Amino acid sequence: MEFKDYYQIMGINRDASQGEIKRAYRKLARKYHPDVSKEADAELRFKELGEAYEVLKDPEKRAAYNQLGKNWKAGQEFDPPPEWDQGFEFHGGGFTGADAEQFSDFFESLFGHGGFSHGATDGFQQQFDARGQDTHAKILISLDDAFHGATRAISIKHTELDQNGQPRLKERTLNVHIPKGVRQGQHIRLAKQGAKGLGNVEAGDLFLEIEFQAHPFYQVEGKNIFLKCPLAPWEAMLGAMVKLPTPTGKIDLKIPPNSSNGQKLRLKGRGIPAREPGDLYAVLEIALPQANDEKTRQAYLDMKQKFNFNPRATLGV
Repeated sequence: MEFKDYYQIMGINRDASQGEIKRAYRKLARKYHPDVSKEADAELRFKELGEAYEVLKDPEKRAAYNQLGKNWKAGQEFDPPPEWDQGFEFHGGGFTGADAEQFSDFFESLFGHGGFSHGATDGFQQQFDARGQDTHAKILISLDDAFHGATRAISIKHTELDQNGQPRLKERTLNVHIPKGVRQGQHIRLAKQGAKGLGNVEAGDLFLEIEFQAHPFYQVEGKNIFLKCPLAPWEAMLGAMVKLPTPTGKIDLKIPPNSSNGQKLRLKGRGIPAREPGDLYAVLEIALPQANDEKTRQAYLDMKQKFNFNPRATLGV
């Protein structure tokens, strides 16, 4: 996936004001509109321009995009940095009227999911809303927090425009209660922690979307947890009792004889806690000793001579 330099596409500096962004868009939109332009690449340029304006016109999307830094250049291979949008508070933004599904994979990877694709708001509507807007942010918690519950100090970033019309990130810290059994994708509501209301009217609410930190052992899907369980070939073929970590402590797991690579052993009720808790699945993974010394190499040669075994027999070869 190629990185897109939205500032370059619109022909503006990174410190351009919101007014300059709007003027640049109007000028280039007239130039490259497919109905009137005679440029050979007008349709492509118009599409790129709409995507760039979609991001830069919205102070929150623009501030998030700016977090990627200035070191990326247009056309470079790009993957979003892990968890790049965590703790970023947003109000919803809205679209220019273009079909967002027609935007690039680059746009989709950054803004096509989660909070940045929520419904439209604009300055006129905000001006006459009495109650403050609800806001949203994605936060990271540990799997241990989900199993036991916790209270965590969470940093939330939000966007404000400075006197030059530049988006600037402000940060605040909130003490958040993480309930036991919370699942990935669920929301925690913090009453009156959203945008301020007008006058003496109450603020909106802040909704925190839960996401789990990457874990070296476990993969989470809904309420279920998956854990790779490496086995020696003799453990898989002969059966064994092996120790295995779980989020609630180590256990002894019985490996049945003639187990196969990729086979899943279910540990009922050892997933995410709930009224009906999830399960933990041990995914068997047969690990082969490396033939790095003469003794191991000879053992493989002995196996080759003693076993009449064709692993590709099912392929008809």
